[in-house]
Amino acid sequence: MDILLIVLGAICLLLGLIGCVAPVLPGVPLSYVGLLLLHLTDRVQFSWQFLTIWAVIVVVIQLLDYFIPALGTKKFGGSKYGVWGSTIGLLLGFFMGPWGIVIGPFVGAVVGELIYFNRHPQNTITQSKNTNFNRALRAGFGSFLGLLAGTLVKVICCGVMIAYFVKELI
Repeated sequence: MDILLIVLGAICLLLGLIGCVAPVLPGVPLSYVGLLLLHLTDRVQFSWQFLTIWAVIVVVIQLLDYFIPALGTKKFGGSKYGVWGSTIGLLLGFFMGPWGIVIGPFVGAVVGELIYFNRHPQNTITQSKNTNFNRALRAGFGSFLGLLAGTLVKVICCGVMIAYFVKELI
């Protein structure tokens, strides 16, 4: 039975790592399930404190994964419209497959900023509409960078869980 749990745990960890970059799979939670499966064996026993801390880390990372693109939009000069657009784009992107999750926040931030410029002409740059579009693209780029940063955090987290898994088996 231990061998089955170890193999299933290893599979969960690898799928979790893949899920960090392929948005179809919940990467970090899957990796955590891998640690839990290893804990259920007679060979390895993690402390409850260790498992609880990792559970909190997993929840925090999953929540941050939804907010980091919006924070990237804000950091690159996006308005609240761009932040909301990024968030809505991310949510709509879930229904459009893996590419939708990557492209959705970018497009949402750009559209949100363009709506902002249309509704608040006093905040637009009157020299050219091209400049406003460039500002909207910059907010979209911030959203994309936020998505990349979130992915990097997830990959690091899964990598650390894989390291714990391997360390306990050796």
